Amino acid sequence: MNWDTIEGNWKQLKGNVKEQWGKLTDDHIDVIDGKRDQLAGKIQETYGVTKDEAEKQISDFEKRQTK
Repeated sequence: MNWDTIEGNWKQLKGNVKEQWGKLTDDHIDVIDGKRDQLAGKIQETYGVTKDEAEKQISDFEKRQTK
């Protein structure tokens, strides 16, 4: 599943996002609204990881959504 599809299905995937990144609040997820760069920023901010690590986590999440 590519990110455009994830963005389009954001409402349905919110639960998966919360499962993956449990520290993100509902407010964070609403603000992110399917935007990959917003998600990366919130992961960095919330989990204290580098941009590269956040992008890796997002890529892994994206790959798992195709299954």
